[in-house]
Amino acid sequence: MGAWAAIDLADVNLAAALPALSLAFGACLLLVVDLLLPAARKHWTAGLALAGLAVSFGLTLWQGRVVEELAFFSLYRADGFGALLNLVILGAAALIILMSVDYLQRTGIAAGEYYVLLLFSVSGMLFLTAANDITVLFVGIVLLSIPLPILAAFRWPQDAKSQESGVKYLILSAFSTAFLVFGLVFLYGGTGETNLAAIYAQVNERMAAEDGSSLFYVALGTALALVGLGFKVTIVPFHMYAPDVYEGAPTPVTAFLSVVVKVGAFAALLRILREAVPHLVLGGGSGAASWQLALWLLAAATLILGNTVAIAQRNIKRMLAYSSIAHAGYILMAVAALGGVGVVLRGGDRVLLSDAAMQAALVYLAAYAFSTLGAFAIVMAVERADGGGLELADYAGLARSRPLHAALMAVFMLSLTGIPLTSGFLGKWLVFQVTIEAGLWPLAIIGVLTSVVSAYFYVRVIVQMYLREAPETGESEATPGATALLDGAAYVGLAGTLIVGILPTTLTGLLPPLATLAGL
Repeated sequence: MGAWAAIDLADVNLAAALPALSLAFGACLLLVVDLLLPAARKHWTAGLALAGLAVSFGLTLWQGRVVEELAFFSLYRADGFGALLNLVILGAAALIILMSVDYLQRTGIAAGEYYVLLLFSVSGMLFLTAANDITVLFVGIVLLSIPLPILAAFRWPQDAKSQESGVKYLILSAFSTAFLVFGLVFLYGGTGETNLAAIYAQVNERMAAEDGSSLFYVALGTALALVGLGFKVTIVPFHMYAPDVYEGAPTPVTAFLSVVVKVGAFAALLRILREAVPHLVLGGGSGAASWQLALWLLAAATLILGNTVAIAQRNIKRMLAYSSIAHAGYILMAVAALGGVGVVLRGGDRVLLSDAAMQAALVYLAAYAFSTLGAFAIVMAVERADGGGLELADYAGLARSRPLHAALMAVFMLSLTGIPLTSGFLGKWLVFQVTIEAGLWPLAIIGVLTSVVSAYFYVRVIVQMYLREAPETGESEATPGATALLDGAAYVGLAGTLIVGILPTTLTGLLPPLATLAGL
């Protein structure tokens, strides 16, 4: 009893972690409820999963995050940065569930455990966004990762490609997690700390003392952690699994991997770089962080490969897979700028360059989520129950057979290209701006040129829909009720894409308060 009496409940502070805890508890509860539901009521599972996401979403809004709070003895950090990403993750996951109901019914793989696995993975992401310690980072990445190979292989044995997708993701995910663990171990070995703020303080002390051996371990740990997280966010050269896995996985799972998982993994990467090693400079002196050069080279390689290889794709899911790789490169541009020093002007106010880079990355993640999820909703509407309808040729004449779906897809393709009046344009504008302000001119030029290249394969989809003859068959086999859910998800994506693009202050207006809330 004496040991338990020594625990201060204020240090546990469960209230600060309610959004993540409620979702994890909801996933466990849903697992039990699904076992008890009769066969005629199994469709309730999707609704209960949505309710769990809604509760976590509401708790995040209710908390407001005006003041940063710590929980679990400073392992968990609830702040504005985590709150904003939580809203993006939870909202995107809700759209995935709406899109999944129709798909699972049409393909004959409807099962309650699908939604349970989805919730467990999302709860892992919520712990990643609030990680204040490398132990929580590890727990979050494992909780995020374990359900994903199962979800990727969910169409097995009906589809051998789905089995291949799951096996590939399982093996490579295990390797990437091992790299991440080694990286976190070296961060601990070089500083003697696991708390991110304490690691930051120790790094500064060792730089002042010119302790080269400790800084070497810190740099090695940072590099290995980047490798491990690079797999999750599909940056080159850790992207090679993505096209095959995305093509073979059920389409809602592909959307989940390309959007929601990417947001969660970038949250972990931003936490490490922004809070643990933002000023890591090897060899003495001051200036940009030593990891900045490596990041901008990786960003350039990701942009070039993702955008150029996408041109050769004839399968819409593989094309969107390479598109996802390319957009990881654009986000990585902002992450590279995070290592810069100096101040910039934002709305007449002077802010740190690193803060502006963080804000650009967050806005791009939100803008990318709207457009990509909307595009996947249309892909699922066109896809047939047997897995057909995924070739670009299947979109020929879609403007005549399904004018509304064609119009929605055109908007999403234009947004992913970065055309003005779309959220994609706002995201790219902010990323290019902060990259130039960080002095990374070669990377900014590569970003602009590859955006021009991307217009080819995005506009090609529009050309197919509006300027090519319609195929003889290829109608989707969705039920009217399920189609309404799928179309609803597409409309939400459209609303976010256009509102943010036409009225950018709806998202950019979050930037000044975000800097205060997140303690940037």
